[in-house]
Amino acid sequence: MEARSSSQSTLNPPVFFGSAILIIALVLYSTLARDQAQTLFGHIQGWIIVNASWFYVLTVALILITVVFLAISRFGDIKLGPDHSQPDYRNGTWFAMLFSAGMGIGLMFFGVAEPLMHYANPPVGDANTVAAAKEAMKLTFFHWGLHAWAIYAIVALILAFFCFRHDLPLTLRSALYPLIGERIHGPIGHAVDIFAILGTVFGVATSLGYGVLQINSGLNHLFGLPVSVPVQLALIAGTCALATLSVASGLDRGIRILSEFNLLLAVILLAVVLVLGPTVFLLKTFIQNTGGYLSEIVSKTFNLYAYESSDWIGGWTLLYWGWWLSWSPFVGLFIARISRGRTIRQFVCGVLFVPAGFTLLWMTVFGDTAIHMVLHEGVHSLADTVAQDSALALFAFLEQFPFSSLLSLVAVLMVVVFFVTSADSGALVVDMLASGGREVTPLWQRLFWSILMGVVAMALLLADGLKALQTATIASALPFAIVLLAATWGLLKALRLDATKRGIRYQALNLSRPAQRQHGGWQRRLRNILMFPRRSHVTRFIDEVVRPACQEISEELRKQGYTVDVQNGEDGRCKLNVGHGAEVDFSYEVRPRALPLPAFVSRDGEESQDSRKYFRAEVYLREGGQDYDVMGWSRDEVIGDLLDQYEKHLHFLHVVR
Repeated sequence: MEARSSSQSTLNPPVFFGSAILIIALVLYSTLARDQAQTLFGHIQGWIIVNASWFYVLTVALILITVVFLAISRFGDIKLGPDHSQPDYRNGTWFAMLFSAGMGIGLMFFGVAEPLMHYANPPVGDANTVAAAKEAMKLTFFHWGLHAWAIYAIVALILAFFCFRHDLPLTLRSALYPLIGERIHGPIGHAVDIFAILGTVFGVATSLGYGVLQINSGLNHLFGLPVSVPVQLALIAGTCALATLSVASGLDRGIRILSEFNLLLAVILLAVVLVLGPTVFLLKTFIQNTGGYLSEIVSKTFNLYAYESSDWIGGWTLLYWGWWLSWSPFVGLFIARISRGRTIRQFVCGVLFVPAGFTLLWMTVFGDTAIHMVLHEGVHSLADTVAQDSALALFAFLEQFPFSSLLSLVAVLMVVVFFVTSADSGALVVDMLASGGREVTPLWQRLFWSILMGVVAMALLLADGLKALQTATIASALPFAIVLLAATWGLLKALRLDATKRGIRYQALNLSRPAQRQHGGWQRRLRNILMFPRRSHVTRFIDEVVRPACQEISEELRKQGYTVDVQNGEDGRCKLNVGHGAEVDFSYEVRPRALPLPAFVSRDGEESQDSRKYFRAEVYLREGGQDYDVMGWSRDEVIGDLLDQYEKHLHFLHVVR
């Protein structure tokens, strides 16, 4: 849960002011010198398509392979956080937030339009045929399926792992920690965070600018509202006002509630189209499309159309890969923020397979229904509308159903809410980037970024500079792809070290404990097992047994020249830290941990909150809670356990050298 916002500024000045200056400069350039900016950025993007298409394709393929490997490998059991951490959000809320921030708005815009575009203009073969219809759905699945979510997943994995498990800031700079170490806190780290802020602000702003075109088209279709720049400016202002309110209410209320509401609307709209459309045909095509997509995923992944001399890939696949890569710092950081406490395997299944599965179902229901209308029902006006204005595709499609006005109204509402969730999650991410990863920030900082995105979108729309900034944003994916591959390699190295340490830690976990416990006999051991102590008992045990044990070891280690300190926590915990210079430090901590009192244990006449719980004195290492209790142990037994853990830590340092 979120803490209350601090009233004191948490800004990281180099990042905040550096990004603000560059945003203003780029907006002025894209508006005042629009044609020159469009030409320059267009040349850059054209060069990338001609000369670096192979690199984009290879990068995205390696990312997908890596993400799947992490889920099925031994690394899948590692948590994105300490070993004792639990997820912050239930699965339904988590999926809703993933869906809304990831690509919910894209499904509304392209769910009908893209399949019909491929059907009318396939990369190879004849248009407007059954073969073209099959290929259109395979291509749509390819662009919106596993590859897109794998890009988001790898960025989120890198950030969540290093932030929640290694206590680095939740900003893009932390992805470079395996490569440059502590230098992430200097100018290089500032530059990386500035880059992420620029990509997020311009990505959200250009999406707002283009998104209002669809909202405007829908309102014109429903209510005859004119399609004009003043109306679109008013729509941007309204969307950003709602986003500002959502940002002000925080992640756990505004963004969560909007995401759940929109996912509910999406499911309802999907079910209506499925039931009122050619249901049996859609169920068949979903199975067939999925099979065709999976059977050709390797060939399509590596297909550059090199022998066909086709520029189709540059106008479609490479633009998608560039767009997903350019959006991944924003979406990846947001996904990381909401994914603390999940294992890597749970994370990959949730981020890669669940949203991708829903996306493919959506594309089948809307795309194949649209193709069925054109191919079998002769509704050629729908294809003509898509060819003329893709923003009208969804509304022209819904016009073919009963209650079309109501369905179109729901669609407009969904588009608005998707844009609000994109804007408010974007403002949240940018605020974290500009505040060094801090989540508790003054309200004015979050509002500043939310309002700035709306102002940037309005300025670009007024000066017709959206296209230039969109082109620049996609072109920025090339340098980021290089950094991302290096960061992925660093993640694999760090995971290998983590897995090695876990393996060593669980080897002979109870080597010394059984022997120690025999000193008091089995009766003493039984008494400890049946003991359900209160908090006061555990804190007194930590004060009288654990803390003196830590002090004894610290004194001996200091004699050996080590840097050691013993820390006392507010809730009675005690922690021993041993520094190892450039190596990984060691920490051993004992904390009181509350658990529900078993039903067979009663405490007569006590109804306080603590009386319904008992407490354990649990051991925590740097990796998190170890899930065993030392309550009732003697000082020598605690010292023996501490030395066991320290010996395994030293063995880990020896193994990884």
